[in-house]
Amino acid sequence: MTTKNISRRDWLKKGALTAGGVLAAPYLGYSENLKSPLALDSNGDAIYSPFFKEYLPKEVREFPVFDAKLNANENPYGPSPKALEAFKSAASGGNRYAWKELFQLVDKIAAFEGVTPKNIMMGPGSSDLLEKTAMVLFMNGGNVVSADPAYMSLIRVAESVGATWKPVPLKKDWSHDLKAMEDAVDSDTKLVYICNPNNPTGTITEHEELVDFCSRVSEKVPVFVDEAYLAFMGNGLKKSMVNLINEGKNVIIARTFSKIHGMAGLRVGYIVGQESTLAQLQQITRGGMGISYPSVFAAMAAMDDTAFIDNSRELNAKCREYVYASLDSMGFDYVKSHTSFMIFPIEMQGKDFLQKMTDLKVGVRAFHFMDKDWCRVSMGTMDEMKLFTSAISKVLV
Repeated sequence: MTTKNISRRDWLKKGALTAGGVLAAPYLGYSENLKSPLALDSNGDAIYSPFFKEYLPKEVREFPVFDAKLNANENPYGPSPKALEAFKSAASGGNRYAWKELFQLVDKIAAFEGVTPKNIMMGPGSSDLLEKTAMVLFMNGGNVVSADPAYMSLIRVAESVGATWKPVPLKKDWSHDLKAMEDAVDSDTKLVYICNPNNPTGTITEHEELVDFCSRVSEKVPVFVDEAYLAFMGNGLKKSMVNLINEGKNVIIARTFSKIHGMAGLRVGYIVGQESTLAQLQQITRGGMGISYPSVFAAMAAMDDTAFIDNSRELNAKCREYVYASLDSMGFDYVKSHTSFMIFPIEMQGKDFLQKMTDLKVGVRAFHFMDKDWCRVSMGTMDEMKLFTSAISKVLV
């Protein structure tokens, strides 16, 4: 397979930030920094590992207007009314830095997580903190162990500063192969990265097994657990790894306001970790400096709007069930999801599939892994999901 490297800056210039299921923001969600090269095969598709690639669209065009934008795992219902009101009320203070207010948000998050404020580090979204972690831990090389497929933000940045990636295929039940991942840890391993629930598969790894794994392996190397989608599970936060912080384990847990809180464009996220680990990361970043003044107020209000959170979770689940039933009626298999997106295998070649869906004004993603082509679709509103299933019936049936 022939590959070539192209920087994101060059890619932008060449107009590849365009159609299909990738449409700039969704694609860059897998490689969000200018320093990390994109490996493209001879067909212009993104290669993440020998087992995992993402299809990019054939045609180059201006940003298309979608009737159903289902390619970035955004919450279609947010931000919450309380968060919006807080943002608007605070906007006039946008000429000031939000240091005092940021400390208030940190205190609120620390109480929510059951840790001390010194265990919290803020950032403009959790992806920024994933990437800063990669920059610090891998500036002198080493390797990162993760599942394959996985969310690629941390991994791509680690590779860009000199790390090697040791991908471990998911098990047949779509959970992390924790034994194989532990076996992959060696003297050069600087970090184990786990996304749970996993992106792009939407699947989970059994809680007790993951607690045991993180507890033991973190005695050797730090374990980073990305829990961006955990709140979409009814009792999801009870399955967090955050309790290991108070046991002194060297784990890092990432959360974001972009998903269940519907604040993807307002850029607020955080990690929870040991004070000494966060001090390492603070060598290159002031964390919360990148969060706008009104976004801090929106985040505090969003945490209090439990009715909105519950409603988002309920509506998301209803849309998932609708898509399951629709795919069943059309004879498609699918992977049951615990998140705001899901995957199912497609018989059509991924690049052609993206083009046809884009022509119908429905934005999705297309990948190749586990020797199959897959569609990943985010849960939008019910009306958007009906547009999606209608498009699928035209494209694939």
